[in-house]
Amino acid sequence: MKQPLVAVTADKRFFDNYNWHAAPEQYLEAVVAAAGLLPVIVPAMGDALDLDSLLESVDGVLVTGSRSNVHPTLYGGEATEANGPYDPDRDATSLPLIRKSIDAGVPLLAICRGIQELNVALGGTLAAEVQEIDGRMDHRGAESDDRDERFALKHTVRIAEGSCLADVYGPGEIMVNSVHRQAADRLGEKLIVEAIAPDGTVEAVSVKDAPAFAVGVQWHPEYWVHSDTNSARIFEAFGDAVRQHRAARGVFSAAAE
Repeated sequence: MKQPLVAVTADKRFFDNYNWHAAPEQYLEAVVAAAGLLPVIVPAMGDALDLDSLLESVDGVLVTGSRSNVHPTLYGGEATEANGPYDPDRDATSLPLIRKSIDAGVPLLAICRGIQELNVALGGTLAAEVQEIDGRMDHRGAESDDRDERFALKHTVRIAEGSCLADVYGPGEIMVNSVHRQAADRLGEKLIVEAIAPDGTVEAVSVKDAPAFAVGVQWHPEYWVHSDTNSARIFEAFGDAVRQHRAARGVFSAAAE
């Protein structure tokens, strides 16, 4: 079997006097090293892309985290300078890609901004600046130039019994990192809670009755896949789901021929 392909969302950034479509290396490294898959970066070009054809060619979808936030107008909110930066080209690409991948039964893993996009794509809303909400923890990363400090494992999350993630981690709690200002507020249609932080913040979701693995997490497992077992496990589970999807698709294609 050839190495399965995974579509990876890209941010649109301007630097060196060019527009670039890019994904952070940690996600790509985790896809290769922990999931055993081949990442393919999808440019943030919105309607210019034939996403149906893309999903016929890849075996999974990874929606990455980002410094940017989903534009509030997409879930009935108000855009402010403090809530930015925004990346409307990414929104126009990743939200329809999420919906289409779920409908097509292509395995999906959404991380940080990705879980927020997943929620908005399915009709949910986001809470901005979670650290300013009474009773909530400060979920932002440490203000440090040391990336290991910024992405350090910070707090526990409780995995829901009988959930998809319970199959990955077992029941109980795991330690995760926390580098976000926003979080899911009203859950989108068909989303169910997979894990929750001590302050009640939704930390993971899955898509109810999805035909394939479809999970979003608010933390950053990609950062510690080489040293933290729990960080690696979710990529391993995603990789297994992608390989199963590729194998089933291959059998179907052979039968159709």
